[in-house]
This record gives sequence, C-alpha cells and structure tokens, in this order.
Amino acid sequence: MPPRLAVALVLACAALTLSACGFRPLYAQPGVTPGLSDIQVAAPRGRAGYLLGEALDDTLNTGGGAPTWRLDLDLSEQRFPRGLRVDNVATRYEYVLTAAYTLRASATGEPAKTGRVRVELTYDSADQPYASVAAQQDAQERAAIEAARRIQLELAAWFAEQDAP
Repeated sequence: MPPRLAVALVLACAALTLSACGFRPLYAQPGVTPGLSDIQVAAPRGRAGYLLGEALDDTLNTGGGAPTWRLDLDLSEQRFPRGLRVDNVATRYEYVLTAAYTLRASATGEPAKTGRVRVELTYDSADQPYASVAAQQDAQERAAIEAARRIQLELAAWFAEQDAP
C-alpha cells in the first residue's frame, strides 16, 4: 500500500472515531464566534494595556454594531533580573504579565465571567542601552499577544459552554 494512501486511511479512521465519541471543534459551537465578535475591549492605560487591547481586538475580530459584552482588563507587570554576571549585571530578564479580566453584559454591567492569565517570558539584555530597551518592548509585545490568545481561548470555551445543550 502506498504511504499516502495509508496516511489518508488512518486520518479517515481517526475522524470517524472522533465524531463517534461526540468530539466537536470549539468554534463549531453555534454561539462562540458571534459571542467573541460582540465584545468591546476596555484596555487599561499604558503601553502594555494598549498592546493587549490591540491584540484582543485583532484576535476577537471585534467591530460592527453595538457590543453585547464589555471586557474590562487589569494588568500587572513585573521584571526580574536573571543570569547575573560576575559584575552583578543581569544578562537576561524575566518579564511577567498578569491580566485579570471581567466579561460584563453591556446592558446591565453585571459580571458574567472572570479570569486571570499569566504570561512569563525571558529576553536578553544587551550592553547597549537602546538594544536593551528594544528587547524589553519586544517582550511586552510578545506577552500581550500570548495573553490575548489565552483570554480568547478561555472566553471561547465559556461561550461554548453557554450554548451547550
């Protein structure tokens, strides 16, 4: 049997097995995509808040009419020196972004879902001051994108549970 045919046969069997056990993709749930696109993001001030707000707007595909939901965010940033040299200067830093969120109904303001995501990553610290600033800003951007992805997944799972029979 040719290898491509064998792979196709295995994938077809896996798809049948998963569909028989009730597996359904997250975004196949009826209310997930419309629910995510009906969220207005209220990002906090500051660079990290702006980056997270932009990443959430992109990942949630927000826009359009009047939003049904409002997502309030509260951010916390920390930076820890790692990899100290003999002269006690850090060669790497650990950047931690914690985003606490509350999903509220726009009409009533009542909280519907709360959660918290924490993103930890490291970046190199260069001897040149501008290179070090650029590395820190890149770390903020990467952390904001990852936090937005995690928030999106948690909200999608919540919307899927709301529409589950």
